[in-house]
Amino acid sequence: MNVLYAIQGTGNGHLSRARDMIPALLSRGVNLDILVSGTQADLPLPYEIKYRFWGMSFIFGKQGGIDFWKTYLNSNTLRTQKELRNLPVHKYDLVLNDFEPVSAWACKLKNIPCIGLSHQAAVLSPAAPQPEKKDPLGLFILKNYAPTTHQYGFHFQEYESGMFTPIIREGIRSARTPKGQHYTVYLPAFSDERIVSVLSQVKGIQWQVFSKHNSSAFTHKNVHIRPINHAAFLDSISGCQGVLCAAGFETPSEALYLGKKLCVIPMKNQLEQQCNAVALAKMGVVVLESFNLDAAPALQEWVLSDHRVPVNYGDIAGEVVDRVLEEHALVMV
Repeated sequence: MNVLYAIQGTGNGHLSRARDMIPALLSRGVNLDILVSGTQADLPLPYEIKYRFWGMSFIFGKQGGIDFWKTYLNSNTLRTQKELRNLPVHKYDLVLNDFEPVSAWACKLKNIPCIGLSHQAAVLSPAAPQPEKKDPLGLFILKNYAPTTHQYGFHFQEYESGMFTPIIREGIRSARTPKGQHYTVYLPAFSDERIVSVLSQVKGIQWQVFSKHNSSAFTHKNVHIRPINHAAFLDSISGCQGVLCAAGFETPSEALYLGKKLCVIPMKNQLEQQCNAVALAKMGVVVLESFNLDAAPALQEWVLSDHRVPVNYGDIAGEVVDRVLEEHALVMV
């Protein structure tokens, strides 16, 4: 069976999930081609990538949200249209999609089934937690950015039958979890200057910050800034006391799986993260709505507490693949 697995390359969460989904697919004997589109991923994918597209990437800003002007400047509609027109989705028996727009729209325009395997599919479920404030534009983007014909969703909890808990990559599952004293920080939508100014106010804590905006490491007081590096981040998060991060999906899931204290700051004007923040708050995770000097007391209270949210995330990549193949494969190998 010929399978195309298309992965969103903006951010690291989709690629993180793919690192376990790909070997599960390969072990079932499929002929697998991989597509990655997007420009802001830092996580390497140790498999051959057949199609690498520019795609349609949202660019992280430095004030807590998406930089829409840079996103606009970075976009190239003609190039994206050419990519989706030329992608031979008709040659595949099965197209799997993790919130990847080029293959999704190529399938839609050519009336070919496209199977969604993403966190966004779960966020769109009426059973999943939603913020009280409505966001029509955000909802429109989530629904239409990478349209699929069938959806399988991943979320922090199984909010309805058929929804999956997070796929935790093998590197996290096999990581040693010594009790270190530092805190791991990943806030890609904030500048290093903002992060340093806030975290340096929380005394007596060693902050290990992984920066999307700096290629050189430096230290200011108790805040250590370093460029994003997969191995270094894995070492930091596995040995930390707690994790301070955006309200994405993979990093909070990994922190919960490792039994770490967790505090999240949802990105502004980003519906998915607002939904995640509501879900995490209901589970007992600390959520901060802003990140400035006024947040220092709340951060100080968080680091002094020892509140952790227990979860039970099984190794389900094979289960997900088997279900998708059983329900959608035209020819079983």
